[in-house]
Amino acid sequence: MPHILLVEDHSVIAQAIEETLEAEGWRVSHCGDGAVAVLRMASEATYHLLLCDNELPSVSGLDLVRYARTLPRRRAMPIIMFSASECSREAKLAGVNEFLRKPQDVGKIVETVARLLIS
Repeated sequence: MPHILLVEDHSVIAQAIEETLEAEGWRVSHCGDGAVAVLRMASEATYHLLLCDNELPSVSGLDLVRYARTLPRRRAMPIIMFSASECSREAKLAGVNEFLRKPQDVGKIVETVARLLIS
């Protein structure tokens, strides 16, 4: 079963995304702080995909993505940034596979996760 790390500091949004992804049969671990997410990326835990916001406490989503891409075991892991901030260009340069805008792209999360997990 694919394991997704969801990094989102707004609890209502995080819960809705988590429930949506779990309904698809995926396992989701959630954290709401960028520094905690950095520790999880550095850990030996297996994650098949990272889904993160950019506006996070402690460490931004962009910095989290940059950090993940420096780790040999995370370099090929698909990363989706789902953010209201206008940082799609920076996100692509940092190493995200897909950038989705809040709130208009919420309906694309499941199809984007599915496509990236298959490829």
